[in-house]
Amino acid sequence: MQSLVFVYGTLKEGFPNFPYNPGRRVAGTYRTRQPFPFYVVQLSDEDRAPWLMNNPGQGIQVSGQVFEVDAATLQAMDVFEEVGLPTGYVRVELELEPVDQAGAMLRAHVYMKEEHQMVECLVIEGPFAEYTPELAVGYRLEQ
Repeated sequence: MQSLVFVYGTLKEGFPNFPYNPGRRVAGTYRTRQPFPFYVVQLSDEDRAPWLMNNPGQGIQVSGQVFEVDAATLQAMDVFEEVGLPTGYVRVELELEPVDQAGAMLRAHVYMKEEHQMVECLVIEGPFAEYTPELAVGYRLEQ
């Protein structure tokens, strides 16, 4: 069974964790239908990461890419994003709209952080509408 996943940060094409995203890209750029807070947070002196917060209706619409993945890939992405662990992401579904073309709304999975996790952040930048190469400077790939 195929699923859609919305990626807004390091799993996007051209960003550090893209090798962990073996899905097939859906053409175009999409954004969240609702606004969400999207930050780049600093977790230590050497680690910055993009966090989309699970606070619908707050923040701004966030742009990203959509990928079609099979069940095994979705499960592997859950492990990579540490779903179910206290410091990990939660996977939720949301509605997306196309940014640069006419098209229908999509529903896709997305990895988000919860509000209570913000206490571990040393620095919080944003909110942003898009994760850019400039914002990715300082991201440290976990091995």
